[in-house]
Amino acid sequence: MYERLTSNISYILHHTSRLGLFLLIVSLSGCLSSKNLRTNSYILTAQTIRGNHTISSESLESLIPQKPNRRILALPITPPLWFYQLGANRYNREKALQELQAKTNEFEEQSQQLADQPQALKKLNRRYGRKLKHLRVKAEEGNWLMRSLGEPPSYFAESDAKANAAKMQKYLSDKGFFNAKTAYSLDTLRRRQIRVNYLISENEGFYLRNITYTIADPRVDSIVRQSFDKSKLQTGERFDFDNMANERIRIETLLRDQGYYTFSRQYIRATDVDTVRRGNDRRFHDRLEPGDSTRRNVDVALQIVNPPGKSAHPIYRIGDVEVRVSPDIDASGSSTTTASAMALDTVRRNGITYLLGGRDISTRLLDAKILVRPGQLYNQTNYRDTQRQLFLLNQFKYINLNFIDSTNRLLRTLVTASPLDKYEATAEGGATSLLYQGQAFPGGFGSLIFRIRNMLGGLETFEISARYGIEAQTGFVVDPTNPTKVVYKSQELGVSSSLTFPQILFPGPLRFGFNRYAPRTQVSLSLNNTFRPDFRRSLLRASMAYNWQTTPTKQFSFFIADINLINAGDGSNKIISDAFKDQLDSLQKTGSTVYLSFRRSISSSFSFAYTYNTNTPNQNHRANFLRAVVESGGTTLNFFPEAQLRKFFNTTDTTGLQFYKFLRFNLDYRHYIPLRPRTTLAFRFNTGLVYGYGSNNTAPYEKLFFAGGSNSIRAWLPRRLGPGSEWPQTVGGKPVFSSPDEQQFLYIIEKPGDMIIEGSAELRGRLFHLGADVNGAIFVDAGNVWNIRYNEKRPGTTFGFDTFIPQIAVGTGVGLRIDFSFFVIRFDGGIKVWDPARRYIDPTSGEPVDKRFTLPEFSLSKLSSGPNPLVINFGIGYPF
Repeated sequence: MYERLTSNISYILHHTSRLGLFLLIVSLSGCLSSKNLRTNSYILTAQTIRGNHTISSESLESLIPQKPNRRILALPITPPLWFYQLGANRYNREKALQELQAKTNEFEEQSQQLADQPQALKKLNRRYGRKLKHLRVKAEEGNWLMRSLGEPPSYFAESDAKANAAKMQKYLSDKGFFNAKTAYSLDTLRRRQIRVNYLISENEGFYLRNITYTIADPRVDSIVRQSFDKSKLQTGERFDFDNMANERIRIETLLRDQGYYTFSRQYIRATDVDTVRRGNDRRFHDRLEPGDSTRRNVDVALQIVNPPGKSAHPIYRIGDVEVRVSPDIDASGSSTTTASAMALDTVRRNGITYLLGGRDISTRLLDAKILVRPGQLYNQTNYRDTQRQLFLLNQFKYINLNFIDSTNRLLRTLVTASPLDKYEATAEGGATSLLYQGQAFPGGFGSLIFRIRNMLGGLETFEISARYGIEAQTGFVVDPTNPTKVVYKSQELGVSSSLTFPQILFPGPLRFGFNRYAPRTQVSLSLNNTFRPDFRRSLLRASMAYNWQTTPTKQFSFFIADINLINAGDGSNKIISDAFKDQLDSLQKTGSTVYLSFRRSISSSFSFAYTYNTNTPNQNHRANFLRAVVESGGTTLNFFPEAQLRKFFNTTDTTGLQFYKFLRFNLDYRHYIPLRPRTTLAFRFNTGLVYGYGSNNTAPYEKLFFAGGSNSIRAWLPRRLGPGSEWPQTVGGKPVFSSPDEQQFLYIIEKPGDMIIEGSAELRGRLFHLGADVNGAIFVDAGNVWNIRYNEKRPGTTFGFDTFIPQIAVGTGVGLRIDFSFFVIRFDGGIKVWDPARRYIDPTSGEPVDKRFTLPEFSLSKLSSGPNPLVINFGIGYPF
């Protein structure tokens, strides 16, 4: 009877939710009231591009300045417009203007009364500044509902559609489709809504056949012709006006790097663009011209002229170079320090005059960053690299390079820089929360950072920080005295320090080859302690790394030493700590190497990393991110016999210092595709492999791979997925359920693996503004970790080409991001779609169960319970 009643209630709830969703859609579709619209006006709710084959729709859409009102699921439903109208019904613009004017008059009257009281006037400005800003925004953009949740109506105008079609035709012509045609058609939708369809006929493209240059200056002619292999215009390619513009920029940069300080792209002219149809069958059939006889061609003639009244372009050299470092220099480069005062600290090195303003700064290191030298030809690249090198030192507030054209075409160079404060202290703090089975467990952290710049006079940066945090984390075992308790309080106390040198610290002349690439050497030492009821663990780490950046998008890192000393002990609760030890022993019997991570151990390694990143924060454009890391651990230990090493470290099966030998590789790739100005489709693929060899046949715990969590497969708890199809936790060879009645697996033990394959796709878009941009996301994650060595005691954990595909876990969900520009708070809710572990023997009936496709098990009425609960992840920043 009870089961029947439950089934009926579930049926009613299911169909009631469907009915509610239908009624919501119907009600929203009727929200748009035509009473508040302009007379005889239509709302623009969609724009499409049709007929294009070569030119992307994204490029053509960028030419349309009008943005349609946002809809839901491509239906004629516009909630933001409805919110705007709702707010407009309660908004009086004249009253808002009157309030702004009244408050402005009040501020001006009180300002006059406090004209001779600077402190009081400052407080008044601060108090009224916020009020006046709020009233001004209200008068200009409407009330809160209109600004934050609403969107003003986007009215359709046929003149705009005509202008857009004309712009598209010109754009197609600039891309080599000289015979392209554009038009538009209109589809009227319900409730005075309209869709504009832009119809594109590209027709045949025109391709470059002959490219001729006419250059008046013989020396310029020689320089340009020697660089034709790098030209942006190549015969056989389709004509593109952007390539013409890029060729002018290339020639301008080329000549400015050869001393032509005053040369500009204005001297480069396209004198002739001749379009011809290859219809000469005789030349085609005689194979005098390859290709298609119907192919259309274009001949381009470029001309580089001399300055008016001159027979050649002037060449400039660098004259005197002076570097001024003073705290009184402002953003414009001017200084209030007198020349006589600065002259007291004058130093000359390699022909450059340094005025250091009383600062103890190594001129040898500064000299390595100054690429502009007396007597050299003017070089624009050297000028820009000098600015970049000085900026990346993180030692100066302002940096300016100015050239003064003196006699005989010599450029007097003045480099001015204002140093940052030598000492700096900052404090940071925040709150954390763990959501487990519908319950929230709060926590928090705080840190202090102290920084010293130019510590030893060599433009070094010393930084020391201390961090303390109290967080809730799931333990490896339940409390034997309280079986329902699986979340423990974890305390973390850490101290870290680093000293960064603006050069490669390496003997010999090799280090000078990195001067152009913003080189850095970082030496760091840190100690981190974790205190929990089940264990205590400390990590002492020392490292030395080289970093350099060849371009703004390419960066290299080389860790020549990374040494970790790990020590572990009993937790703060003896009963839980003993149960944890028993758990490690049982895992060891199954072949797991997790127990090694809670013994005294040492690991050393060196690694090389390459990063390529074209993604710019707060800029929505197509971009890529690639990071590849190769690491070798315990390499030097291979020079000694295993027995000698075990004797040296006093290593036994249960005591002594454990040591590791391993090889590790990791590749992380991300791709970002903008769909609209504030909508992005992001993809990520992450893979890695670690191979441990030697006596342990494994790598340190920190070097293994984990899946699950806010930056991985978000439908699983952090680090709890896998390996392969293994059950999260077992007792007596059977899976353990946190709630047997609801068949919900118990996820307590972290699940490391030797190999990882995971990928994600996420659609991101702005929802509304509420003090900060509130963005939404829909995502799909897939992946898992595996072991690479077969273990008969842990079936389903080993990677195999014939078995890994059904072992890939899949999750999906939605997310909310609160973007404050300087940081992003993120919440993601994920549910499991495919769980490779959900094939087991039912512990009660003994029947085999295969519920790997677990999406139907999710229920809105049981968000935190059931076999497929909603997993909430909290994070800072975007997942990828």
